Amino acid sequence: MRALFSSLHRRTVAPSLRSKYPRRFAYFALGLGTGYVVDEQYNASAVVRNLRTLWTCAAITLDYKLNFTPEKSDEIPQLHERVAERVFNLLTSNGGLYIKIGQAIGANAAVLPEPMQVKFASLFDDAPQIPYSVVRKVFEKELGRPPSGPGGIFEIFEEKAVASASIAQVHKAKLWPRPGDTEEKWVAVKVQKPAVAKQTEWDLGAFRIVMWMFENWAFDLPAYFVVDFVSDHLRRELDFIREANNANRTASYIESEPRLKGKVYIPKVYSEYSTKRVLTAEWIEGVRLSDRRAIRRLMGERDSDTPQISAPIVVASRPLESPYNNSVNLVNSSSSTLPLNISKPLKGGVHAIMKTMVELFSAQMFDWGWVHCDPHPGNVIIRPNPSHPSLPQLVLIDHGLYVEVPEDFRKEWVALWRGMLEGDFKKVDAVTSNWGMGMPDLVASLTLMRPVILRRGRPIKKRAGDEPQKEPKQLTQYEKSVIMKQRLKGFLKDTDRMPKVLIFLTRNMRMVQGNNQSFGSPVNRVKITGLWASESLVHSSNATWRERLKEYWHHLVFRFVLLTLDLAFWRSKLVAWVKEKILRKNQGGGFEEELERNMREFAKGSLGIDVGANVFTG
Repeated sequence: MRALFSSLHRRTVAPSLRSKYPRRFAYFALGLGTGYVVDEQYNASAVVRNLRTLWTCAAITLDYKLNFTPEKSDEIPQLHERVAERVFNLLTSNGGLYIKIGQAIGANAAVLPEPMQVKFASLFDDAPQIPYSVVRKVFEKELGRPPSGPGGIFEIFEEKAVASASIAQVHKAKLWPRPGDTEEKWVAVKVQKPAVAKQTEWDLGAFRIVMWMFENWAFDLPAYFVVDFVSDHLRRELDFIREANNANRTASYIESEPRLKGKVYIPKVYSEYSTKRVLTAEWIEGVRLSDRRAIRRLMGERDSDTPQISAPIVVASRPLESPYNNSVNLVNSSSSTLPLNISKPLKGGVHAIMKTMVELFSAQMFDWGWVHCDPHPGNVIIRPNPSHPSLPQLVLIDHGLYVEVPEDFRKEWVALWRGMLEGDFKKVDAVTSNWGMGMPDLVASLTLMRPVILRRGRPIKKRAGDEPQKEPKQLTQYEKSVIMKQRLKGFLKDTDRMPKVLIFLTRNMRMVQGNNQSFGSPVNRVKITGLWASESLVHSSNATWRERLKEYWHHLVFRFVLLTLDLAFWRSKLVAWVKEKILRKNQGGGFEEELERNMREFAKGSLGIDVGANVFTG
């Protein structure tokens, strides 16, 4: 009887089980598919992006835990390669704010393993365009009217964008004529992609989790301390009203600075056609700094692969094709516009352009305390000065990312520059110690982007009977990594006290250095910046006459100290001239390239870091 019951039970239960599990799997798959579609359609794939992020970071953490060991020392370079590939694929797959986060991390890529340096250097912000139908919806939501057509905001609105990045894209448009207008007014219209607003907080939340995982689980290095500061500034960059205010504020500073007035221009913003997600500004005709060949032609200079110009030239406005395109630019040049006709080259050469650029960003750091943090060559346009057509004018665009430099920090920042260039250990150590940072030599070297050995007083004499120094043993990859980690911890001793503004200031200076280097170092960037730093205290409006007199004396002494830097700069120029004219060799980046080469050697000796070529060029 029992056997018969068991047989009947198997016959009735088994089919039920066979049908139950497929049904559950089907429901599960249906639920996943529905969730995926809902997330994609209504949440801009934010959940899927975060799951991808957490999965990738968990894989990286596990890989390091299992393979970063003394026994697998020889495999550590391959480990770094795998991690670099995973991080790069994650950032480019997710796009949007992930690109900006990657660029913020990449600003300090010099302290990362070499494979990471290479990958972050190739992290550019470029993305497919959103269709015009989506752009139209953004306009109707933000401004209550379509871009063009009956009742449109603009007389002409080009439906195809002239540039597109992960966060926004730019269209060219023409304003409706107004009474009294004598010429057409073309504008650049920057439109934020709708998905960005939905993804932002999800992305920043994932960024927070990832940096915590990397600090506490994977690398055991300070990383989390930058999260709040970077996140706050990335949020600000998504507010186009704030960007418009940034542009207007910078324009007012330039107008009040006699040394820059007329040499630098900020495109006019049309606030009546701008909102938090739409920004309209003056269209600028000119040549982007990223187009080095066209810049040299414009200035009448010979490039290594460009013949010297003897006939009148025509420099056409061109779309941004530079690999430096890591943000959508507010003003764009397009091949669809009329060419910029130049009858003869502008005066001053590339030297005039770069001198103005270095002075502009020095004024921002030391005088205004208001710093544009994205001065890559795609964000700089050169055109003839409307008031003096024979001279160049630098047009600065894309004002989304700025940092404000507090007054107390500015004074310390100036003191640091003076101490660094004077080679004075006590002055540099006093500032860096207050900032919770050790290794003053390294701080000075990373700031100036050139090796600095600070004076510490009299050297210790070798005593009789001291043993001769032994040959250093060959370290394994694991031992090198451990030593590098210890030195980095000694460098960032107290991250709570470290001024977070340094993250963006160093990024700014590296980009300015890279711009100068790309043209063969026509100006002594370090000297110009140092002089501007020192003069900022002399001209300070908050100082008493006694303080100014004291600072003026210090400034005169400082100028004599800088003579040695001038000698090194002109020696480099002489070597470059000999190589080009006599040995027929192209010197490339000149003085900046020499500094970069020395800096790579210094970084390897001080931190044990193998720094890749061009990592210091911004």
